[in-house]
Amino acid sequence: MELVQYFGADRLITFMLLFARISGLMVFFPFFSHAQIPLSVKTSLTFILTILLYPMAHAHTHAINFLVLEILSEAMLGLCAGLLLSIVFGTLQLAGEQISMVMGFSMATVLDPQTGTNSPIIANFLSLLALLTFIIFDGHHLLIYFYANSLNSVPLGDFYPRVGVLTYTLKIFTNLFVFGFVLAFPIIALSLLSDVIFGMLMKTMPQFNLLVVGYPIKITIGFVVLIAILAGILKIFTTLILNIINDLPALFF
Repeated sequence: MELVQYFGADRLITFMLLFARISGLMVFFPFFSHAQIPLSVKTSLTFILTILLYPMAHAHTHAINFLVLEILSEAMLGLCAGLLLSIVFGTLQLAGEQISMVMGFSMATVLDPQTGTNSPIIANFLSLLALLTFIIFDGHHLLIYFYANSLNSVPLGDFYPRVGVLTYTLKIFTNLFVFGFVLAFPIIALSLLSDVIFGMLMKTMPQFNLLVVGYPIKITIGFVVLIAILAGILKIFTTLILNIINDLPALFF
């Protein structure tokens, strides 16, 4: 009889809401939402995490009366929190596209395995390094830890986007373009400087063939500077990601 009560209707609603909340982790968060991870693996991991976190879960009193809205609110939690982290990854994507443009690689696009879309080769390279860095400092474990703590602070079915979340998102989105330009600025500046030098050479030496000599030099300069600043780019990326992860509890709890 106790077993029947344990798996009663109210506990089933709790399990469904918890499954919806963990599904937001798999759909909207970096690394977990990677396009190369099979859907069956994501579903299995969601089910396993739901079982592990189920003893910590509790739904608010009116969850059974508005089940559809409560499931949407749980998905909204993953959407709002995952968007903040995705913006940081988008910063590196933007910087990589700017670098590819000044190096002449804007048309050299490859398939991005993380999103399933075509992107410039430098942007794809930076995105893969960012994902690897995210795994190295256990960012995926920190996200699971964030979801585990959310069960104690936000009852299942009781989440709604607060004003602070919207303000913080707008601030991060505004900084997307600023940080994207800052990360790519060393290569952009040296590329513009090389254009000035090439222009002076063509005025003094008309026989100078810019197409034959200029573009390989610009590509070489771009790669040398990229290697020199790559550690700094990843350091800035790590700082931004950790700051957002540290701010998530204050925004959503």
